[in-house]
Amino acid sequence: MYRAHARHLLSIAFVIYVAAATIEAVLGLLGAFGAVLAAIVSIIAAFLLQAALVKAVEDVRDGRVDLSFGETLQAARPAVGRVAVASILAGFAIGIGLLLCIVPGLWLLTIWCLIVPVIVLERAGIGEAFGRSRDLVRGHGWQVLGTIVLVFLVLLAVSLVVGLLLAAFPRAAQNFIGGIVSGTLVSPFLALVLTMGYFRLLAARDAPGDLSGGHPAA
Repeated sequence: MYRAHARHLLSIAFVIYVAAATIEAVLGLLGAFGAVLAAIVSIIAAFLLQAALVKAVEDVRDGRVDLSFGETLQAARPAVGRVAVASILAGFAIGIGLLLCIVPGLWLLTIWCLIVPVIVLERAGIGEAFGRSRDLVRGHGWQVLGTIVLVFLVLLAVSLVVGLLLAAFPRAAQNFIGGIVSGTLVSPFLALVLTMGYFRLLAARDAPGDLSGGHPAA
């Protein structure tokens, strides 16, 4: 699926990253106040991108692109606030778990990995999304954790390659170009894995032991 719809998914990520990076660069010229505004823009863009890519993956599951870029953003917009709050809360708890003993953090990362798809696709509330994600993952924890680890290794490899390719550029150019390139390549892949994982685990509730959900592999 990623190969078939890579152009569509990558274009969504690219446009949002370029727009956000350009605005951040301009605001960065305004001093400390501009830096604060740039950070806010970066945060909003990140959560908007998460929600938009989940919606885009849902759209292309039938093999067709039915929603335009603008329609995808419009469909994702109502979920951005909830995605932001839930992601921040989850990230804080997972970070503490990883610092304390690693295992609790990995457990939380596993059971809460679907909170963004749940919020966007089911229009769930913040608290409801945590419970719903855990319910979907229940019984498939090791498989989900294995997928997360594999995805992390792939994303790490991409980041390293991009870093090496841009090593000759000035630091400012590395940060600007590297952020856009890495984000554009990484975000759609991560959204695809999580969203397809959501649909497969949802299907597995009706067909225990079958994680394919009747859909082709991502």
